[in-house]
Amino acid sequence: MKLTRIKYSDLNAKQKEAYNFQKVSALLADFGFNCIKLSDDWQGADFLAYHKNQKETLRVQLKARPTIEKKYVGNGLCIAFPIKGTWYLIEHDVFVRLVEKHSNWMNTPSWKDKGGYSSDAPNSTLLGHLDEYALKSI
Repeated sequence: MKLTRIKYSDLNAKQKEAYNFQKVSALLADFGFNCIKLSDDWQGADFLAYHKNQKETLRVQLKARPTIEKKYVGNGLCIAFPIKGTWYLIEHDVFVRLVEKHSNWMNTPSWKDKGGYSSDAPNSTLLGHLDEYALKSI
């Protein structure tokens, strides 16, 4: 059997979400997590990540790029997103605080009027503060 690599850009939105879920869940396996995809965004989560110690379960919202949304604030969600091929996992509220301190996202009409903001190119200062949340493979 010969396998052919796909181009991410050729995927539709549903296929991209499935692809991204597989990528991030493979990385989380290195940290002892088993991920379960949810079909209905249960309590804002796209998937659950259960830790092998059976004491920790993360509710994770999966995004194709760094994103903050007012509707997620205070809900105990984590957010997973890629930047230049590296996946990050961070509590959404922690990410909002970093964004507030190290970017101008909170001053945009998108955040103020629509309740959300995303960017595929966060500034270098914000990116530097995300390093500890990078899911690097072993």
